[in-house]
Amino acid sequence: MHCRPSIPARRWRTATLAGALGACFACAALAQEPRHTLRLVSETPAVASSAPLSAQELRDTAVDAYLYAYPLVLMEATRRSSTQVQHALAGKAPMNQFGHRTVFPDPGNTDVAWPSTDMLYSSLWYDVSRQPLVIRVPASGGRYYALSLLDMWTDEFDSRGTRTTGNGEQTFVLVGPHWQGIAPAGMDVVRSPTNMGWLIARIQAGGPHEYAAVNQFQAGLTATALPVAPPAPATPPRPGAAKPAVWPQSPASPGYSPVGAASALPPPAPVQPASSVTWDTQGTPGQQVAAMDPATFFTVFSELLQANPPHANDNAILSRLRRIGLAGPQPFVYSNLDPVVQQALADARPVAGRRIADAVARMGTPLNGWNTVLHGIGSYGTDYTRRAAVAYAGLGATTPHDALYPITTVDEDGELLDSNEEYVLHFDKGQLPPVNASWSLTLYNAQQGLAPNRKGRYALRSTDPLQYNADGSLDIYIQRDDPGPGKSQNWLPAPDQGNFMLNMRLYWPQDIALDGQWAPPPVRED
Repeated sequence: MHCRPSIPARRWRTATLAGALGACFACAALAQEPRHTLRLVSETPAVASSAPLSAQELRDTAVDAYLYAYPLVLMEATRRSSTQVQHALAGKAPMNQFGHRTVFPDPGNTDVAWPSTDMLYSSLWYDVSRQPLVIRVPASGGRYYALSLLDMWTDEFDSRGTRTTGNGEQTFVLVGPHWQGIAPAGMDVVRSPTNMGWLIARIQAGGPHEYAAVNQFQAGLTATALPVAPPAPATPPRPGAAKPAVWPQSPASPGYSPVGAASALPPPAPVQPASSVTWDTQGTPGQQVAAMDPATFFTVFSELLQANPPHANDNAILSRLRRIGLAGPQPFVYSNLDPVVQQALADARPVAGRRIADAVARMGTPLNGWNTVLHGIGSYGTDYTRRAAVAYAGLGATTPHDALYPITTVDEDGELLDSNEEYVLHFDKGQLPPVNASWSLTLYNAQQGLAPNRKGRYALRSTDPLQYNADGSLDIYIQRDDPGPGKSQNWLPAPDQGNFMLNMRLYWPQDIALDGQWAPPPVRED
């Protein structure tokens, strides 16, 4: 056994949180469990105190302003990065169009951290401020998938797919917070709490040999504008002319369905892609937001706030923000803020960053050397620090009821996993990952990317032809060299050199995993 330095628990827990959140691309929902109701803020906001703020109150409010605004601004940076294309390409697409990732990433792909090799992804950034969208999902043929919808504040408000709505063909109407109307027969209405948002579909793929079938499912995902009822003709038609096709306009008429009926409350104007605010778009969306100065950050936030209503339980924080000149009804001009407030916002930025980092470090639950986020993802209430931390560590993170992502960087002795060693992950009979769908184990290098190896194999899946022991147990061999006959099927190759990490994925986990009664076994040296 080689002597290797231990890694402090805080350090590895922080470093691997993005993987534990499944931050590659996806998110999911708690559609069948109790959750916060996402309602719009009152039309009559809480009255803000006119008493002057103390210096400490100003500092605290400035920090909380960053924490509250961060997910919204990060979503906008991600939206722009994902939609500034003319046609769908490599997962990106214009607004209100699906973009698809049709193949797994390879080791040369560094634009995605913790890339999955058992799911393909489809993505839709939507704007339903002016017109609803009809979303059609084809039958999956028994293939597991999860389709999740996030509002611009990163709260998940709906989930559809195998776990929640089944594998059959389905169609629903995605509407904005102010829309009032009746959808066509047979279509559910899904109301987005904000005018813009993100729909993410994760579709199971057992390997490259299943690309064609999954790509066919992806091609069947469509988003089309809901047609509005045409106006009545200005003059009566001439005798014998064909009657124009119109929607029945009376509730007493057969088949009455005022599709796309005008909203009684006019929706706010959407934030256009060509916003009045520009910033340096070099780097990832997270890097772009980190590089924003306070004027840019809070101007973007203020624009988005006008188009995307906050939640009902946000009145208290909004009242505080108004006291320093943020979140008001008038057009926002940063230079009009009191210089003392401007300085407080500048000073608050690093403080908010440290608070987010601390929240990330505390988020997971350590079990047997693995770190797993078991709760607190997808619906945040007024825990704005946690919401910001999840957005920072893994925007679009999956809620645990759809997937768990245990992560480890260490063996059972707390030593870093190293390519010079040989390891075994042993599951006793009856102790395999408890799932209703499938599970997998993927190996990543220290940069959270796929590690090139001699076999060209980056993951083992429950759908693979694994070799079980005579007593029903299972051994997975994690090492650089082929372990030999009888073991090769269960070999997860390590890279030629360096440290590495392991990410287990449990899709549609059972309750025993969700409540922490089950955890992956420790990784042991063979």
